Amino acid sequence: MNTTPVNTTPAHTALLVLDCQPAVLAALPDDGDRDALLGRLADAVAAVRGAGGTVAHVRVGFTEADWDAVPDGNTSFAPLARHRALHHEDPVTAVHQRLAPREGDIVVRKTRFGALSTTDLDRRLRERGITTLVVAGLSTGGAVLSTVLDAADRDYRLYVLSDGVADPDPEVHEVLLHRVLPTRARLVDTAGLRSLLGTVPSPGSAAPR
Repeated sequence: MNTTPVNTTPAHTALLVLDCQPAVLAALPDDGDRDALLGRLADAVAAVRGAGGTVAHVRVGFTEADWDAVPDGNTSFAPLARHRALHHEDPVTAVHQRLAPREGDIVVRKTRFGALSTTDLDRRLRERGITTLVVAGLSTGGAVLSTVLDAADRDYRLYVLSDGVADPDPEVHEVLLHRVLPTRARLVDTAGLRSLLGTVPSPGSAAPR
């Protein structure tokens, strides 16, 4: 198995921070795990910004028109539409304050699991010359999985931030992280991210593909 990190050019790299919103984070059962995850994500965001890379925040939120457009047969999103949940102006759908976007970041709002299918994120990344994505956030079985599968088909070079993703179901998380996602992306942890970006001289700790 390949355990050697492949350095990437920060200017052509984007960290995708998915669904790090109070409403979504609340699904994680342990407050300590939630705080630790936010801390690691904040470190990753700082590392990418410091290296000159792009940070893209992707959040889920709905307008009245978005709710009305969800068909009854959509088992995941029809219940949200019926209950008028996750309105895009509700504070619980904002990016968590610990990861607050800054000038130069990309921020998009989506209405399905994947970060690319209902947004202009793909266009905006390509306009910046982004060819490598590091995917992080929530949840492993939702936004992370959908985004990785879609981005792989769009020919991005892909990494998943192994200690920067989480899921309410630990078993789902483990299977996807170690059995499914590595078929489309390399894994790298937050400690190895700086090495991946070429900001430290020593070989990093990218997890096995």
